[in-house]
Amino acid sequence: MPTVRMPQLGETVTEGTVGRWLKKEGEAVAKYEPLLEVETDKVASEIPSPFAGMLSKVFAEEGATIPVGAPICEIGEATGAQAQASKPVAEAPAQSAGTAVASPVSEPVAASAPASVSAARSAPSQSTDGVRYSPAVRKLVRQHRIDVKQLPGTGRGGRVTAVDVLKLIESGGARPAAPAASAQPLQMPAAHPQPLPIAPPGEGDTVVRVTQMRKTIAERMVLSKTTIPHAWSMVEADVTAVAKWRETEKEAFKAREGANLTFLPIMVLAVCGALREFPAVNSTWAGDKIILRKGINIGIAVEIEDGLVVPVIRDADDLSLAGVARAVHSLAGKARSRKLTMEEMTDGSITVDNTGALGSIASVPIINPPQAAIITMEAVVKRPWVINDAIAIRSIMNVCLCLDHRVLDGAIASRFLQSVKRRLETFSV
Repeated sequence: MPTVRMPQLGETVTEGTVGRWLKKEGEAVAKYEPLLEVETDKVASEIPSPFAGMLSKVFAEEGATIPVGAPICEIGEATGAQAQASKPVAEAPAQSAGTAVASPVSEPVAASAPASVSAARSAPSQSTDGVRYSPAVRKLVRQHRIDVKQLPGTGRGGRVTAVDVLKLIESGGARPAAPAASAQPLQMPAAHPQPLPIAPPGEGDTVVRVTQMRKTIAERMVLSKTTIPHAWSMVEADVTAVAKWRETEKEAFKAREGANLTFLPIMVLAVCGALREFPAVNSTWAGDKIILRKGINIGIAVEIEDGLVVPVIRDADDLSLAGVARAVHSLAGKARSRKLTMEEMTDGSITVDNTGALGSIASVPIINPPQAAIITMEAVVKRPWVINDAIAIRSIMNVCLCLDHRVLDGAIASRFLQSVKRRLETFSV
């Protein structure tokens, strides 16, 4: 019987978590028809069936974390009505780099690949000593020189998770693994007390399974807040002129470009201009050095059904307003239909978060590592405003910047914010 195996979802991805099955055992499935959703620490993807037939056996239940190449289900031969239902859908287009495709049984698989879901779930992520750890764990133990082999794990099968490592760092119990004399690691103080015990669910309570996406968001936010010294600043931008222009142009723009003329692409262009003026903001902290990025790739926060993702507009400074608007429309659509590729999720310079779309007027966002800053655009609100010692009603937007204080100081961050403010107030196509 043809076996479907966990596909390779990216060059550095060694495992995936089954989010939910889109087909049940005994149901017919057509070739290239979506079979299940697989989640990694970067993206969630629908995996198409490489065969037509009947889903005869599922090896990996929802929530199971499976190594790349391990079997996840079998597709049997459909008969009668099932055969009619499983006629192949239109041929799938050629996959771009980073797009996941389920591997047929004929593909080579490592001899150590588990043959059952219980063995697969207990198999951790890659390491050099025979134990496999996730990329987040490997990064943390490398940064803080922790001997991970001495750390008890709370994950499936006793796996060490990023949360386990962070708890050790916060408790001050990290044991450096023979650091070089010239590079002593920074010891993290015990900044937070141990959490209080949580009472078990009571009558009427609902227990919701934490998805892999929610776990990843939680781990990355804890990592960001415990390893990055956050600082923030806010300015008020008078966007009356651009608000009036947008109101008169948005319908014609939508008809012409096929995308909405919102404040987001305007903000993206303002941030691009400010990054060109202050390239230090387009950088990454890398331990003993700071990496200044050449390309200006703007991440945009997109809310989806069970979390938040940040697809990236590459070389956004080379695009026109219409080009940015089309890119925003395309990436947001892909994010909500779970069709983003790994390339569309990586290498962001800075994240732009449109919190104003939900009515927020001020917020302090959490930096998306390894970026050095995140900026929010708040709701445009009409307010009394003083112009030339006279009061007028103007459209005002608060703009908030959160920065990595290891990389940036308040002075350059404030100048960067003022540059964004100036570009918003004087925006013209």
